[in-house]
Amino acid sequence: MSGINNIFCIGRNYAKHATELGNEIPDSPILFSKPTHALASASGHTLTFQKGKGEIHHELEIVLLIDRPVKKGDKLEDVVSKMALGVDLTLRDIQSDLKKKGQPWLRAKGFKNSAIITDFWKFSGVEQCENFYLVNNGRVIQEGNVQDMIFDFQSIIDECEDVFGLGTGDIIFTGTPEGVGPISDGDVFKMYWGEEEKGQFQVSIN
Repeated sequence: MSGINNIFCIGRNYAKHATELGNEIPDSPILFSKPTHALASASGHTLTFQKGKGEIHHELEIVLLIDRPVKKGDKLEDVVSKMALGVDLTLRDIQSDLKKKGQPWLRAKGFKNSAIITDFWKFSGVEQCENFYLVNNGRVIQEGNVQDMIFDFQSIIDECEDVFGLGTGDIIFTGTPEGVGPISDGDVFKMYWGEEEKGQFQVSIN
């Protein structure tokens, strides 16, 4: 997926998701990143994952595309013109072990095919945001809306700019609603924005 530079991610940005994993609700955005080798397209292909890594959990998210260098004080609408849906995959057992050891999450978050995104479409502002859904084998398993976010898009961009800097081609996974759970071999996932299907992929674990 050409043209994408850094992949930044926001953890625990929906209160119910933090609660379902037994985590505290954060006072400020939890930031982490993924390598670009983690990128995969939700264009109907089969994505392959290794066996023996424990449970791999799906986390549906809205993804923002930064389309110009960001300066302190820039407004959301000035620096974001496109958005997508994405699935942030997590090696949950490995992440839990890393947390216990006080180590970074990268091994659990940055593996191949762990940042799956649809094609981008025009960002029309927060007021135009629809409910978004992840469907597994025909059943809705995650549903979210930006109104349920702890930290809104502007706050996320402000924080990422302050901590990392943001530039053209950077993308931000903005957090997942409740309903995360394991993927299985043969699963077919579809992502919806309102009633419009935006992307899909099939899982192979071997």
